[in-house]
Amino acid sequence: MNRRAFLGTAGSVAVAVGLAGCGESSGDTGDHDIGMTARKFDPASVEVPVGTTVVWKNTSSHAHTVTAYEDAIPDGADYWATGEFDGQSAAESGWLDGNEGALYQDDTYEHTFETPGIHDYFCVPHETGGMVGSVVVTEDAETDS
Repeated sequence: MNRRAFLGTAGSVAVAVGLAGCGESSGDTGDHDIGMTARKFDPASVEVPVGTTVVWKNTSSHAHTVTAYEDAIPDGADYWATGEFDGQSAAESGWLDGNEGALYQDDTYEHTFETPGIHDYFCVPHETGGMVGSVVVTEDAETDS
């Protein structure tokens, strides 16, 4: 085999190996509904019936939060966030004051959704990078389980 052909083949294999795991999924299929990769929630949106407990798991090595947008949860819904803060500004301040509410690698957070509607949320340190998600709670949602 000539050297150029060999190097071209070796380079293709290296690229294929290097790209392995770069898809949409974190590859972690553990006991959770939503994974947290380096810069996104996976999946970004889920639909569940009322009364469902959703579990987030940090599947990356970066610290993350799960923080509801206070003005983007249905009327009558209790506020929810890692760190059990009473509101969005408290959750954001908690993060800035010492990473309060942080989930580290393999940590989980769960919340039971009792109010129908769209519950939008974000990761405090990675919101500007687009790490946002939503839980759509319906009376008769089809679940993936």
